[in-house]
Amino acid sequence: MTLYKRANLKLWNGRSSGKELYWHEIVEAFNPEKAFKVDNRTIVFLGYQCDEGVRRNQGRPGTKKGPNAIRLQLGGLSNHFKVNTNLLDAGDIIVDDEDMEAGHEMVSQKVKDLLDIGAFPILFGGGHDLAYAHFSGLRRHIGDSSSIGIVNLDAHFDLRKPDSRSTSGTPFYEILSEDTLANYLCLGIQKAANNAELFEAAHQFGVHYLNMYQYQLANWYHITAELSSFIDSVDHIYLTIDLDGFASAYAPGVSAPSPMGFDPHLAYKTIQTVRSSGKLRSADIVELNPKYDIDNSTARLAARMVHALAEG
Repeated sequence: MTLYKRANLKLWNGRSSGKELYWHEIVEAFNPEKAFKVDNRTIVFLGYQCDEGVRRNQGRPGTKKGPNAIRLQLGGLSNHFKVNTNLLDAGDIIVDDEDMEAGHEMVSQKVKDLLDIGAFPILFGGGHDLAYAHFSGLRRHIGDSSSIGIVNLDAHFDLRKPDSRSTSGTPFYEILSEDTLANYLCLGIQKAANNAELFEAAHQFGVHYLNMYQYQLANWYHITAELSSFIDSVDHIYLTIDLDGFASAYAPGVSAPSPMGFDPHLAYKTIQTVRSSGKLRSADIVELNPKYDIDNSTARLAARMVHALAEG
């Protein structure tokens, strides 16, 4: 069964200032029937509580609890918004059985609805199968005549061909197979974590990518050149951040941890570059698995990435 659950603002807590110095003091529950101030910037969070895609991909279940784990770390973030900002929590789409496809349809419609009213959606996974649903909602909003560039911070291509059903390892194969105006850039690819068939699929689809040795701060000049070229080639950008792309020293609480990977400072600079392009339409953070987290370090990292997305 797939259901929609409205926001629980009790998850947003932290130090109280009485002066709106912290996010928990300004966040509100999103109500589609209540008009927000249209002259404000509007950021809307939406959770995707689902383990099914990870389970189908033979990963470690537990990502279903990711959205709320992120919220618990967001409330205490400092409020440095320099313009009026609507910070809204739209609640969660919850998949309680194997019917992940119903969850995808609900996510797609919610993303379209949020974009249609001028909001900037930031989604919390859940497995990376969320990308297929998220992209579909963005496409429904934009229409069929504009190109969408996908920037994925990840150790994996997620270009597996579905056997019969989608998994957390298939979203970009499905997107690129169905959408001729989709372009894909993946940053942080680990050769040991992607078999030869996945590299061949990347070649066939014309995927742009940098491996984990190329995607390092010391190589920032070349990274920003690759990013800028990719951004210039598309009309809109969808940014997706898979937490398993970070080295496990930073992100132990993920479905597929690795001792190799990129660091938070590089991810932050990448977010800044994409954000400053003016083409970023929506973003998500996926694969947080609180069951394996240590002192909430991965959830805290996810929250900082959300902060980096929202502050600009």
